Amino acid sequence: MQNDSGEVVDLYIPRKCSATNTLISSKDHASVQLSVAEVDDEGRMTGGFKTFAFSGKLRCAAESDDALNHLCLKDGIFPKNYNMN
Repeated sequence: MQNDSGEVVDLYIPRKCSATNTLISSKDHASVQLSVAEVDDEGRMTGGFKTFAFSGKLRCAAESDDALNHLCLKDGIFPKNYNMN
């Protein structure tokens, strides 16, 4: 919820799974959130990062590693010629 000046005033803002876009409940203790650092052409950190959240259900199905690869490819972290096999 936002107040009249546009500031978020909720005490709890639920996260969404980056792969399935489903809500991650506060009781999902198997969920994880990863921050992947952005690097320049020489491999040095630029200070920025991309954050990915995965639900416990996705991790239980052993799909989170594949989902991370697809998200990194989509966001340009991996090069376009990256072989997923």
